[in-house]
Amino acid sequence: MDERNQVLTAYLWIRQVWVDAYLTWDKDDYDGIDAIRIPSSYVWRPDIVLYNNADDQFTGSMDTNVVIRYDGQVMWDSPAITKSSCKVDVSYFPFDGQQCRLTFGSWTYNGNQIDLLNGLDTGDLTDFVENVEWEVLGMPAKRNVIIYGCCSEPYPDITYTLLLKRRASFYIFNLLLPCIMISFLAPLGFYLPADSGEKVSLGVTVLLALTVFQLLVAESMPPSENVPLIGKYYIATMTMITASTALTIFIMNIHHCGPGAKPVPKWAKKFILQYMARLFFVHEVGESCKSPKRQLGHLPTVQVVSGRAAKEEQKAQTMQDESDVTCREKSPQQDLVPQTLSIASGQQDWKETGTRTKLEHGREGQQHPQVCAKTPCLCHHNSLLRNVEYIANCFRDQKAAQKRSGEWKKVAKVMDRIFMWIFFIMVFFMSVLIMGKAI
Repeated sequence: MDERNQVLTAYLWIRQVWVDAYLTWDKDDYDGIDAIRIPSSYVWRPDIVLYNNADDQFTGSMDTNVVIRYDGQVMWDSPAITKSSCKVDVSYFPFDGQQCRLTFGSWTYNGNQIDLLNGLDTGDLTDFVENVEWEVLGMPAKRNVIIYGCCSEPYPDITYTLLLKRRASFYIFNLLLPCIMISFLAPLGFYLPADSGEKVSLGVTVLLALTVFQLLVAESMPPSENVPLIGKYYIATMTMITASTALTIFIMNIHHCGPGAKPVPKWAKKFILQYMARLFFVHEVGESCKSPKRQLGHLPTVQVVSGRAAKEEQKAQTMQDESDVTCREKSPQQDLVPQTLSIASGQQDWKETGTRTKLEHGREGQQHPQVCAKTPCLCHHNSLLRNVEYIANCFRDQKAAQKRSGEWKKVAKVMDRIFMWIFFIMVFFMSVLIMGKAI
């Protein structure tokens, strides 16, 4: 069977039997000879031809001998290799079945001159040689009488319908299973980390592999409007992989949102980062589905004191006490330095231990004149606090930017997991549908 050219090549034994009244004898007159064999060219033969012949060399049967019986019965068994046109329907390839017809009839004699009858209801498949690709289910015969438009006489013919079913094992193991396995690689592209740089490359590679398989199928199929079943599966899979690659690019754009990106919307935080993240088991590093999320509270105050620092602290305390005594002896109109230094956070106590000064925490709006105005280190307090406040603001902005970036990355990860399961389900159902045709 040549599906692309829609030609069936068959090796047949054609048996024709007719009665010739001029070829009779009395066997008793010839020592009991009841049958003879002579070349077929010596007797009259009906011009039975294959109507749907597709051979470029229109040749008939081989000129073999005919068997003539004493009662005038002539039997002609001739082998023939025929090429007939066969309409191929590849809608369910490779799980398809074909029906090829072989129509035999007289080329010049009409039904009033030669009456054609089929000796058996089906073709004799006793000596049929098995084909590796096709399985023959039967070969029923039917007699037809057709009146053509050119002539008023009836023209009988015998039509044998060859029922074929394709053996799909070859195509399953060489075309279908590799495609299914490649298709299951496409959803795994969503599972790859976005920082790996191979997400888009995987989708493009799978798409090119399926294109190669699609070309292999297209080369063996006839160019018709009926798209093969495996071709539909390839097209659906390629469409799905194209969509997954486009979604991967979109998700990678979300993943790589920088610090300057807008904050995640509230609906996205509630729907994606809370509900969908729990549903698809997407957690941050150190999180699990059982342990609650760790809340970031106020950081505890940690005081680190070394031996040298303790000595310096004690020395500064002694000098401070002396300075306090000196300041009390002086005039009360001297300028005093406010003790309380308000910082934006209002949560931490700032202390500076130096040679002559020390700052103590006080409530907001209160002043404790404990340090003498003539202390030489007080001029650096304002610049020091401005620097500390600047560093704190920078650190706060950096933490906020990192939080926004982390939220967008988690949104991208949740979307990756959602689309991975969606595409896994799609590939599974498409594979079940295509394999269900084989059962």
